[in-house]
Amino acid sequence: MVKITDVARRAGVSPSTVSYALSGKRPISAATRQRVEAAARELGYRPHAGARALASSRSNVLALVVPLRAGIHVPVVMQFAVSVVTAARRHDHDVLLLTQEEGEDGLRRVTDAALVDALILMDVQLHDPRLPLLRSLGRPSVMIGFPRDSTGLTCIDLDFRAAGERCVEHLAGLGHRVVALVGSPPEVYVRGTAFAQRVVQGFTAAADRAGLASAVHPCEATPAAARQVAEKLLHEQPALTGVVVHNEAVLEPLIDAFEHLGLRVPDDLSVTAICPDELAESLDVTSVALPSAEVGERAVELLMSKLAGDVVPETTLLPPELTGRASTAPRPA
Repeated sequence: MVKITDVARRAGVSPSTVSYALSGKRPISAATRQRVEAAARELGYRPHAGARALASSRSNVLALVVPLRAGIHVPVVMQFAVSVVTAARRHDHDVLLLTQEEGEDGLRRVTDAALVDALILMDVQLHDPRLPLLRSLGRPSVMIGFPRDSTGLTCIDLDFRAAGERCVEHLAGLGHRVVALVGSPPEVYVRGTAFAQRVVQGFTAAADRAGLASAVHPCEATPAAARQVAEKLLHEQPALTGVVVHNEAVLEPLIDAFEHLGLRVPDDLSVTAICPDELAESLDVTSVALPSAEVGERAVELLMSKLAGDVVPETTLLPPELTGRASTAPRPA
């Protein structure tokens, strides 16, 4: 087994310098730290986790609260989770997953027992019941999402309001005058989930500014629900020529349903989506990408800075980037 003395000998420094360089407990020059880290990698040295935790009073574990509940598209959640875990490992931290159902009790359990050093919370609600506890826990935290009042909190996410606006602006620029938003499942709105509410706000505001006729339709995440929504839209808005989809699970079934009803995409109906890039690329749909990898990585970086005592911005909003593909075209004459 490789020991700290072996690393010290390889790097040409004392064992205490190796300890300080790897733990960050004392300032070490960048050149020395790099030499120590290189020696540790070459020898395959890993500090004993238990001893390191005792010495630093830290667990080197982050808690990630993931929303595994009705209305949430699990594949997208897992993209965020993988990004957080990958970024945490680069900082020599592990990740403890908590489910949303554990709520405040789960947060108290892991912090009271000192199981984690910091927390990342997903599926943020506009009036999130966890906020008072989060402000009092004494642990650094980052929220992926924005509650209505984010004072004193650190939040990061895609600017979902701007994403909704961007999709409508793209359709308006192509001459479309009647548009609809096919949104998340109804229970997501009932819970007041922040990202879904903000897409609706942006969609509606942009449609009003451009003088477009618009409607919002929540949709269960099933092909049958997609067919029902398509039929309802065409019945209520017979002049419909532009659709924004913010529900990854029904994007393909919805396009199929419209085409079954006689509307060709994009000749008769233009479709945009807010969804992962790989899904949009596979369907050739104009989209605003969900930057799950970037959001997860930057959430971890914010936490690492907070753990180091650095000041970080309370608000980090990633601007939406719309990629045009074959699903949108000028409004039919």
